[in-house]
This record gives sequence, structure tokens and C-alpha cells, in this order.
Amino acid sequence: MTAELHRAVEALLFASETPLAIDEIKQRLGVSAGVEAALEAVTARHAGHGINLVERGGRWHFQTAADLAHLLRETRESVRRLSRAGTETLAIIAYHEPVSRAEIEAIRGVQISRGTLDVLMEAGWIAPAGRREMPGRPLTYATTADFLTHFGLSDRRDLPGIEDLRAAGLLDKSDPNGDGTGFDGELETSGEDD
Repeated sequence: MTAELHRAVEALLFASETPLAIDEIKQRLGVSAGVEAALEAVTARHAGHGINLVERGGRWHFQTAADLAHLLRETRESVRRLSRAGTETLAIIAYHEPVSRAEIEAIRGVQISRGTLDVLMEAGWIAPAGRREMPGRPLTYATTADFLTHFGLSDRRDLPGIEDLRAAGLLDKSDPNGDGTGFDGELETSGEDD
């Protein structure tokens, strides 16, 4: 049964249109044990090959080996431009999730349009994450497993820290708060900048 389970897991993940969680694999194959060992075996079998079995955000899928991705870029690459507001909003959600719209606006210092959140949800990178237990019960947002997959992260803990961002030249070294704003006082709220 072990070899057959390995083959079944491999076939299921190869044919699946979307990454699958361990529970989904167990359910689809009708088994309750051995899937974790099968995933390890299939991962080891494909190590060093043109495709690899990887886990991203608790879901498993096959992907092209990182060192061969350049061969497929010409046919797979699709340019998706994200506005500055969208990029900032996505970063705030990724680092502070779950976060409400008002909290995003407080961090950014400006109001965000509904369209900014809609674009991020359409991309599959964020999703509603429940409501805050406070007056008005505001909706909160969090990143998704698709966000992790798109950016090649296994977990949110893989996001770069402030020192990493400074070292890469993405943050102003003179930023007194270390928050990327460059301000050491309160931020002014202005109109929409999207």
C-alpha cells in the first residue's frame, strides 16, 4: 500500500489545478494515515528534477524547479502592475494581519479606495478574515495561501524584517521609526492618493 499511496499522492497533486492541504489529500484519496510520509517520499523523489513538490502555506503542489524558471518565463510571465497604494496596502496587511481598513489607513496616513482592496482580493492575495470585536465590528483582512505561493514564501515568518529591507535599500536609512514612513511624528490624513 505504501508504494501505491505514494503514486496516488503524486498523481493527485500533479493533476490538481490548485494546491492541496493534507486534509484535502486524505479526503480525496480516502485514507487517514500515511499521507505525510508519502509527501516526504514524493518530495525526495523529485528533488533535483525539473519539477519539485513544495509546500506553501500548508498546501502542496508541483512547481518548476527554481533554477529552470527562466526557461518558462517567456510563455508564463504576465505583467500585473500594482499601484503604489496597492503595494503599500498589501505590505501593511502582510505585516500586520489581521488588519481593518481603518488600521490600514492609520498606518498609511491616507484613505484607501475600496478598489485597492478589491484588486488585492481579485488577485487572490488577501481575503476577509473576520470582524473585530469592537464598536462597528469592522471587517479585517489577511493574506492568503495564494499570496505565499505567488511570492515564494512558505510562511509569513519568511517575510523580510526591517533590517533586511534597509540592507536591500528599500527603506530610508534615516527613517526614525523604522516603519518606512520617514516621519517621527503623527501622520496627517489627507485625501485619496490611489
